[in-house]
Amino acid sequence: MFTMDDLNQMDTQTLTDTLGSIFEHSSWIAERSAALRPFSSLSDLHRKMTGIVKAADRETQLDLIKKHPRLGTKKTMSGDSVREQQNAGLGKLEQQEYEEFLMLNEHYYDRFGFPFILAVKGKTKQDIHQALLARLESERETEFQQALIEIYRIARFRLADIITEKGETQMKRTMSYGKGNVFAYRTFLKPLTGVKQIPESSFAGRSNTIVGVDVTCEIGGEAFLPSFTDGDNTLVVATDSMKNFIQRHLASYEGTTTEGFLHYVAHRFLDTYSHMDTITLTGEDIPFEAMPAYEEKELSTSRLVFRRSRNERSRSVLKAERSGNTITITEQYSEIMDLQLVKVSGNSFVGFIRDEYTTLPEDGNRPLFVYLNISWQYENTNDAYAFDPARYVAAEQVRDLASTVFHELETPSIQNLIYHIGCRILARFPQLTDVSFQSQNHTWDTVVEEIPGSKGKVYTEPRPPYGFQYFTVTREDAEKEKQKAAEKCRSLKA
Repeated sequence: MFTMDDLNQMDTQTLTDTLGSIFEHSSWIAERSAALRPFSSLSDLHRKMTGIVKAADRETQLDLIKKHPRLGTKKTMSGDSVREQQNAGLGKLEQQEYEEFLMLNEHYYDRFGFPFILAVKGKTKQDIHQALLARLESERETEFQQALIEIYRIARFRLADIITEKGETQMKRTMSYGKGNVFAYRTFLKPLTGVKQIPESSFAGRSNTIVGVDVTCEIGGEAFLPSFTDGDNTLVVATDSMKNFIQRHLASYEGTTTEGFLHYVAHRFLDTYSHMDTITLTGEDIPFEAMPAYEEKELSTSRLVFRRSRNERSRSVLKAERSGNTITITEQYSEIMDLQLVKVSGNSFVGFIRDEYTTLPEDGNRPLFVYLNISWQYENTNDAYAFDPARYVAAEQVRDLASTVFHELETPSIQNLIYHIGCRILARFPQLTDVSFQSQNHTWDTVVEEIPGSKGKVYTEPRPPYGFQYFTVTREDAEKEKQKAAEKCRSLKA
């Protein structure tokens, strides 16, 4: 691997030898690029090399296109082309597949006067076959320009294979783009079974007969800078392509959870598009509940009919980045959002500061209506993907734990409530490192204080503003609560 400093300090011949294979059998591009130094980054180098091709006359560009081998051929080609085609499966074609590729390539060449070119990194032989069929329908000028675009992409991939930008000082900037509200629905995904059972929840798994997810995809990388500064879309992956990528990979996903799906898609994205440096994926579950069915004179649960649930929402977030040839998960967490719970009695709020600004009365037994966003992180992120279902924490279990603690606790404040919910979650699931809360107080305003012959009251929606809390419960907090409970038990026995 070479750094930009290495390239900037090379003599012209050494630079030509180093970069001579970036464009197929066209070392003249590398030789001319020597005069354009210094290169500030890999993207800057790529931009200058492609600029040389763009400035060339039509005949020179056509000659460059013709230097590329025909995909699927067994004829001699450059080492880079051999590796790229082998990785796409073109080096192991069955005889019938080889003859099909040969026929289509000949048809393409006869129609356009140059070979079919496609940046095959990350693509399968099926992808290539489909692209070849589709592009046979194009006009010649369209294909001429597309061939150059593919050559620029191939060059970018090859540069990334031999150049490291480690140690360079680059300006950090906000630069990303992506696609939101990518809805995908899958029927008959592999069921989630084997989860750990806990006393507070009846959740035992998901049938996954129908699975829905709303995905947001955000990608970043220095390679996309020219699209912002110069309007150069050579390396831009269209957001429509991102949508199709996500939806189609839901078909090939063999796991059982949204967390696992995001992990799978993130790796597939970064494997397919080597010029992407980072990816952030957010997946919000779209839950469906099985409806009752009367079958064989008995009320049961339908295996075919579901209703879309519109209650609290489960979401997963995953961030990954490329470091050399390694993909690292930099952040992963799961959460349940907008969990709305009301407890009609057994809640108090007393003992707070009272001064000239205080109008709120103390209340020793009030209803309490809370909105909760609860997120949790694993010590080992692999546990989030349910490779071992017994170590996976389901949103349904977190929901049930929150409800159970709310039911059990004489609540002196929302702050204390979320603390104890977090401690209970960590006690049940020691594979988690922490549990974070965003809570809001939406307790109703009283309209009728007393109703004759009833202990009930009448309430209305609270007037804004509302109170909120942020808090993270740690593993240390859970251990302290465990010790306190053990000491209390010993004192009672004494």
